Amino acid sequence: MTSLGRVLIIAGSDSGGGAGIQADVKTVTALGGYAATAITAVTVQNTLGVSAVHPIPAEIVEAQGRAVLDDLGADAIKTGMLGDLSVVEAVARLLDSAAHVPAVVDPVMIAKGGAALLSPAATGAMRSLLIPRAALLTPNAPEAEALTGETVATTDDLRRAGETLLRAGAQAVLMKGGHVPGERVVDILLTASGETVFEAERQVTRHTHGTGCTLASACAAGLAQGLPLTEAVALAWAYVQEAIARAPGFGGGQGPLDHGWPLRGRA
Repeated sequence: MTSLGRVLIIAGSDSGGGAGIQADVKTVTALGGYAATAITAVTVQNTLGVSAVHPIPAEIVEAQGRAVLDDLGADAIKTGMLGDLSVVEAVARLLDSAAHVPAVVDPVMIAKGGAALLSPAATGAMRSLLIPRAALLTPNAPEAEALTGETVATTDDLRRAGETLLRAGAQAVLMKGGHVPGERVVDILLTASGETVFEAERQVTRHTHGTGCTLASACAAGLAQGLPLTEAVALAWAYVQEAIARAPGFGGGQGPLDHGWPLRGRA
């Protein structure tokens, strides 16, 4: 990667630094991009879970995004935790105002500890407003179930749900298989022209907090720097696998990844 691609990240803050805006900014920076943000919520959380959420008003979320787009600009947009219907609608307006910019939509619905991060009304708006605007949609199995109404328990289920989401309007879907049982993790990138499978031995570790945020932001960083979709996803996937392997071991629960490993090399 050689271009300092600009990524506008629209997501919630994680006080523990493992997921959300903090993971997004660290990921984009580590991969050579420039991160700007529109914060949708302030959460009180650590590796043990989320204990409180303070939403940011939708008009302030939209104003943050507009301030970035009108001045600094963006080469990709990444969305994460949005929270409620009004914020989803605000994000849809921002995406429409930057329709030439590819949007990576990570449909964050439930924290790893189980806390709900998207209201039921917002889930419907995610389907109708954001999926059709997504250059890349990155759901895990539970999120895919919520978005499609289909059971997603196997790799074949991932594929079927991904095809449903393509029909719903997403240009591409990266179906994440971390929740699907098995000794190997299988993610599937689906587009109108076919599929690409990413597969590796499952890393047995509790330090996986923020993997979804990190993967989506890494994809956005690659797209912002002009990489073709499949290459951007491949590099993002490899980055996350290494970040899991290098997890620093912080916290007593679901620990964070090592987002900064490329800055220190592989030694």
